[in-house]
Amino acid sequence: MKVFRVEGMYSPKGKNWFKFTKEVVADDEKQAEEKAYSLMGSKYGIKRRLVNIKAINEISVEEARDPIVQYLMRDTNE
Repeated sequence: MKVFRVEGMYSPKGKNWFKFTKEVVADDEKQAEEKAYSLMGSKYGIKRRLVNIKAINEISVEEARDPIVQYLMRDTNE
């Protein structure tokens, strides 16, 4: 498993666009994209068509700022 930083924009009501950054644990970029869509939909109730992903970058565990990602990846580096 790898850590990816997904960056993009979302529009909660279809009018104004806001930037977002999510860090996810996935096998590849496609799975990271799906995970980001899933998180935005489940947490904030935003439809996929209102999420515009701009970049997906693989990052190291040390670069990750999300404590959940660091927790999930803690055993893979030992």
